[in-house]
Amino acid sequence: MIEKELTSRFKTLPPSTDLGFGKHFSDHWFYSKYSTAQGWFESKIIPYGPMMIDPAASVLHYGQALFEGMKAFRQPDGSISIFRPHFNWQRMAEGASRLCLEPPPEELFMKGLKELLTVDSRWVPSEENCALYVRPTLIGTEGFLGVRPSQEMLFYILLSPVGSYYAKGGSKPVRIWVEDKAIRAAPGGLGATKAGANYAASLKSALEAKQKGFDQVLWLDSKYEGIEEVGTMNVFFIFKNEIVTPELNGSILAGGVRDSVIQLLKSQGRKIIERQITISELVERHDQGDLLEAFGTGTAAVITAIGEFQYKGQSILINQNQVGPLSQELLKTISGIQRGLSPDLFSWMKPVQDL
Repeated sequence: MIEKELTSRFKTLPPSTDLGFGKHFSDHWFYSKYSTAQGWFESKIIPYGPMMIDPAASVLHYGQALFEGMKAFRQPDGSISIFRPHFNWQRMAEGASRLCLEPPPEELFMKGLKELLTVDSRWVPSEENCALYVRPTLIGTEGFLGVRPSQEMLFYILLSPVGSYYAKGGSKPVRIWVEDKAIRAAPGGLGATKAGANYAASLKSALEAKQKGFDQVLWLDSKYEGIEEVGTMNVFFIFKNEIVTPELNGSILAGGVRDSVIQLLKSQGRKIIERQITISELVERHDQGDLLEAFGTGTAAVITAIGEFQYKGQSILINQNQVGPLSQELLKTISGIQRGLSPDLFSWMKPVQDL
């Protein structure tokens, strides 16, 4: 059972033009506690605000933290649906195992989502290109100083109304800096897990890329050759005779939109291949005129066209820095499904009341 302590001071909803990404938070948040002695207990929805945590909590000293990114959408009839929540629960459960955390049971995950989205339903925007971003998070909270897994955990969910992830709003392709000095992840590491540590490792390169005028970083493998992913997105390349996305090799995050794009392309009879693609191959095929389009996929940005890669002083310009036809088509299709404007042939959307 989820207890509810509702606020008496409701926030003013921000205008859609001021949403940005991750700047605003809804009136409430959900949490549930776990200990090896008690199991899952004390599930609550309370007013949004600071939380108490032991200064020696394992999340602060040993990085036991992972999270998910999801979106809820206002439908034409005014109801709310969420995109592929079971995919996110499954990925969190798999990531929790890697970090020695106890994953929330699927029933608790979905119940928390349902109740919180119902309480804060007014925060789901209806404007085009806007959605309610959902951030389920799992952390180790036991206070101790010793390298071992925490025996106490906190699972919680935050809600944030968002607009376009990139300032360009998807109307223009993004510019990507190819990182050839640092790495985000390596085989056997945490790259396939949506762990906070992965993002900490990416911050310096992302900051440097933005200082140079680029939107994101393309990460290479530990040999600085194989293409892995962009900082917040999986990546796809459209060549004259095939569509390629890097295969999941243990250091690449399995994205829900990535999986959705692959399903869509296969259903349309298009040739989509998951395999290793190197930066050398990308440069060579670009120089041959074989590279037609590139785009990234992710919960935050959905489908984002890539207009340029910068690698070791060489500019790899794609489709004359214009959004390509396949990028446009996929964005229209997936966004249409999410907003209830196109047939949901894959049953990706789940009404909140059915969670």
